Amino acid sequence: MFWTGLSPDEAREALVNKDKSKKDKRMTLKEAVSRFVKPGDNVGIGGFVDIRQPVAICHEMIRQGFKDLTLSFQSAGMAPELLGGAMLVRPDHCSIKRIELAYWAHEAFGLSPTWRYLAERGMIEFEDWSNYNMSARFKAGAMGLPFIPTRSPLGGDIKNTSRTKIIDCPFTGRPIALLPASNPNVGLIHVQAADMYGNCIIRGTDATCAEIAMASAHTIVTCEQLVSHELITSNPKDVMIPFPAVDAVVHVPFGAYPGACRRHYYFNGDAIRGFLALIAPMVKGGSADALKAWYDENIFGVESFEDYIEKFPTKKLLADQLAENYNCERLA
Repeated sequence: MFWTGLSPDEAREALVNKDKSKKDKRMTLKEAVSRFVKPGDNVGIGGFVDIRQPVAICHEMIRQGFKDLTLSFQSAGMAPELLGGAMLVRPDHCSIKRIELAYWAHEAFGLSPTWRYLAERGMIEFEDWSNYNMSARFKAGAMGLPFIPTRSPLGGDIKNTSRTKIIDCPFTGRPIALLPASNPNVGLIHVQAADMYGNCIIRGTDATCAEIAMASAHTIVTCEQLVSHELITSNPKDVMIPFPAVDAVVHVPFGAYPGACRRHYYFNGDAIRGFLALIAPMVKGGSADALKAWYDENIFGVESFEDYIEKFPTKKLLADQLAENYNCERLA
């Protein structure tokens, strides 16, 4: 095993055969996940830590179930936490085989207890990279290259924990590291705005989302706002992800909640810490009952992500929107 998603040749074939016409790609989350997420897939996760995480897509993936996935991401928090937690409470329904990553945690909200649980028990394969290395790998995939040269792994232990290859540069004679391209089967991206064709606008940290979308055979996009094609293309420089890279567009307000989405809402720190607190005791042998009850109530017990959002008090949602608006005004 060397390629854990599409091989470079498979990725090029997928791009050549992909329907690049400008067509209406709006669909429901249920339709998008059912159509594009398959057992054994390499799933690329966009966003950065708990900013613009594809939370709504992960909820639907858990409801439908998934098997033997590889997760590939730069730095992520709630998305892998939700998927990994589902594996802890319903291993018959949800399973992850491998994770290729730089960082899985929540910054100010703490480290990932799910990662610790899975790693200490040898339940999942892990391949350790850095943020730059994973970004470079997605960049190579987006460019249609089998690898990308960089000096980065030469300065630490990444070359010992990954598929990095070291060669003598044919031009300088000095050592250079070659990183294998990452071409996920499907990319999961949450954005601020999109049109029905899949043109996307991202505000704030772009987090290699464009590269993940371009490198993936298929891309599911959820958006805070679904806007007209004329509006989204009125300033072409704003389009971060072009429509040929996108296969499904789903309008899901609060689609990254309880994480943050620039210009729309701030973190719900209480919800993030509360969820992590359900998993943390399990690391030391505690019961999974509380975590299972959370999934039964908030994912398996509802029909849609909108039903989950309705569980939050309106005052709290408005407060998180106001907090983000205040931060945007201060940084404008």
